[in-house]
Amino acid sequence: MVLFTTFVNFRLLRDGQLHEGLQLVVSPETGLVLHRTGYIGGDIVDLDDAIVAPGFLELQMNGWGGLHFTQLGEMSEDEREEKLRGVAQEMVKRGVTGWWATVPTVAKEDWTKILPALKPREFENASNLLGAHVEGPYLHPSKKGAHTAEHFLEPASTTAESLYGASNLASTVKLVTLAPELKGSSALIKDLTNRNIRVSLGHSTADYDTGIQALSAGANALTHVFNAMPPLHHREPGLAGLISSPQAPYFSIIADSIHLHPSTVSMAYRTNPNKAILITDAIEMAGLPDGVYPGNAQIAHKQEKKGNRVVLEGTETLIGSCCGLDECVRNLVKFSGCELAEAVRCVTENVAEMMGLEDRGRLVEGRRADFVVLNDEGEVLQTWIAGKMAWDSGRPLS
Repeated sequence: MVLFTTFVNFRLLRDGQLHEGLQLVVSPETGLVLHRTGYIGGDIVDLDDAIVAPGFLELQMNGWGGLHFTQLGEMSEDEREEKLRGVAQEMVKRGVTGWWATVPTVAKEDWTKILPALKPREFENASNLLGAHVEGPYLHPSKKGAHTAEHFLEPASTTAESLYGASNLASTVKLVTLAPELKGSSALIKDLTNRNIRVSLGHSTADYDTGIQALSAGANALTHVFNAMPPLHHREPGLAGLISSPQAPYFSIIADSIHLHPSTVSMAYRTNPNKAILITDAIEMAGLPDGVYPGNAQIAHKQEKKGNRVVLEGTETLIGSCCGLDECVRNLVKFSGCELAEAVRCVTENVAEMMGLEDRGRLVEGRRADFVVLNDEGEVLQTWIAGKMAWDSGRPLS
């Protein structure tokens, strides 16, 4: 086995800026980034002035390629593994090296059937599953979006442990989206954060002050800002107004031009670039042809896909997106006029910081050697996992 590989002739994305004249040395054996100098021998890879960025991190994805993560509870262990591996293999084509599987609101008894399948793990030559983001059932009925409101619960009546299961909270659940105005939410936020689980606010009618109280209790993010929450008003800013507050949380943006107007995407990002996070909110129709598809454990009705837009058939109710995370990065550049390096920060460093990850999100000594090779337009040319190439587009690097 090659003990180390040195990458030369590239531009590195770090801290929202492009850096030239650097070397990147990685160990395929340990899967880590090494100190940049002092090595003799090994493999040398010339990247022909391409751009190198940390591997993208996908915080909110409900499914892909025909699999909705709510379906996992009804599958055999072998079928689960095959389906999840398929998703992981598709993600590397879009520069994603780590992802959290989002499980939206399902029936109370289904949580403990689904979550065990989503324990963090690695797949060979594919992106890493980092655990679960549970979006529900502690949400407000009037902001249900495509969720089934009859499955909603209040924190005061049902504890997280009794719902998700103690073992799943300890091993699988990494992020919970909840509505902070619900009775018992502050106690739930404290319980979750004491377990090292991040809490994001969303699908909520909460006002600004309630949001501040939730942040003080330990929440640190907003889920798909502006969607499924009150609109920003000059006298009633609501949860969206928190992004410019002194206690500003991280906030996710669906930059597909469907969930938000491009100008709104730009406004949110420009308000606080260091806290902005791009997500896809992708669902199982992503990667599939346009058409009408059946529902799932979250959606009781048929779903209609047209391009990246998916709605409940016969309505304008958005269910999710079919946009890839690499496309969202390019969209942010287009919508806001920011540099590619700045946009990439919203799927790398900002995500890692929000989730408290110290092994991903930056290409520095001691962290994982997960990275993507991009052209100047932000298109993914190669994806490397733990110092080994996992996917190559076959296109020239320059």
